[in-house]
Parts: sequence; C-alpha cells; structure tokens
Amino acid sequence: MTALSEPAVPRNPGWLHRTEAWLDDKGKGAWIAAMVLGFIFFWPVGLALLAYMIWSKRMFSKSCSRRHSWHSHMSAMKPSGNSAFDAYKADTLARLEREQQDFEAFLRRLREAKDKAEFDQFMDERARANDADDQGETA
Repeated sequence: MTALSEPAVPRNPGWLHRTEAWLDDKGKGAWIAAMVLGFIFFWPVGLALLAYMIWSKRMFSKSCSRRHSWHSHMSAMKPSGNSAFDAYKADTLARLEREQQDFEAFLRRLREAKDKAEFDQFMDERARANDADDQGETA
C-alpha cells in the first residue's frame, strides 16, 4: 500500500458521499448528533450510524478529518479549463506515479537482496557448523 492509496472518490459523488464528507468536515460532534437524531426519529437509522461509526473507526479517532484530505485531491483532479495546463498536470501526475512505482520496485528489490544476503549468511554458518561437526566426529 502506498501513501497515495487513499480511498477512491468517485468522479461524481452521490448524496451519501457528500453527506459523509459534510459530516467529516463538521467533526465528530456532527456524527454523534446525526446518530442521536437517528435514534430519536427512527432507531434503526441511529443503530446503523453507530455501527458505521464503529466500523469506520470514526468513533474512536481524535477527529473525523482523516477523509478531509481527499477533498483537496478531488479538486486537483478537476480540469482547469486551460488545456495546456491540464496536459502538463496530467503528464506530471503520470510521471510522479511512474516514479513512485519505480521507487516501490527499488525498495522491493532492496528487501529481496537483504533477505537473500541474510539467507546466504545463514546457509554459510550452517555449512560451517556441519563441517565442524563432521570433523569432530572423524577425529
């Protein structure tokens, strides 16, 4: 998983996504108020909101603003109306994604090389221990 792998926001978010984003912007108090109102007006709605808050970890986090960051990413993806700038932005984002993939591949190769070196060292130590045991038995 990467730093940029936040939950995907649909290109045209529906009312549920907009409501969730609005409640996130208002904070945990808005979620609790919505849950209490749900219990007052129709208890299954309040229960569903409570279950969702627990499932999404909104109930126990310090704030609900962790999803706020996708708003800025979402506005960055909208076309500006300037085709030259939009092409530059698309090229830059594609280049950054390639660089990120290349870096992750480099890290993967680095981990594999480290694992192989550790395994080779283990096998060498084991071979030396077996050689020492064999020499001790023949003497």
